[in-house]
Amino acid sequence: MSNVPRAPAIEGWYTLDEPRPQLIGSRCCSCGTYCFPPREGSCPNPACAGSELERVPLSRTGTIWSYTNACYQPPEPYVSPEPFECFAIAAVELETEKMIVLGQIAKGIGVEHLRVGMRVELILETLYADTQSEKVIWKWRPAEADA
Repeated sequence: MSNVPRAPAIEGWYTLDEPRPQLIGSRCCSCGTYCFPPREGSCPNPACAGSELERVPLSRTGTIWSYTNACYQPPEPYVSPEPFECFAIAAVELETEKMIVLGQIAKGIGVEHLRVGMRVELILETLYADTQSEKVIWKWRPAEADA
C-alpha cells in the first residue's frame, strides 16, 4: 500500500505474520477449553471452575459451518468503504480446536462461491488506511484445494 506501518484493527486478536497469520485465543489450563476472542479470569466452560487461561495461537484453517451475505453498513466504530459494498461472512469450524469463529470472507468472494464444508484459510486484508497506519483484519478465503 503506502509507506505507513501495518497495524491490527483489533489489538491482540491475531498476528500480522505473513504469509501465515494466526488468530490468538485463550485455553483454560484446567480443562483445555479454547475460546476466541482471547479472555482472562475465568474459563468459558460452565462445568469448569478454572481461572487460569493462557494465550495460544489457533488453527489457520477450518471448514465453513454456515455463511451469509452482509448487505447492511455496520455501525461505528467499524470503518466501511464509501460507497458501501456487500460482503460475505462465514462461521468457520477451526480444524484443531473444533470451535466456531465468525469472520468476513476475502474481498471479491461472494456467497455464490461458498458452500458448507468448504475448507478455508486465514488471511489478512486491509480494513482501511490513513496517514498514520494501514489497519488490517483477519478474513477467510477458500483453501487452495477448494479454490
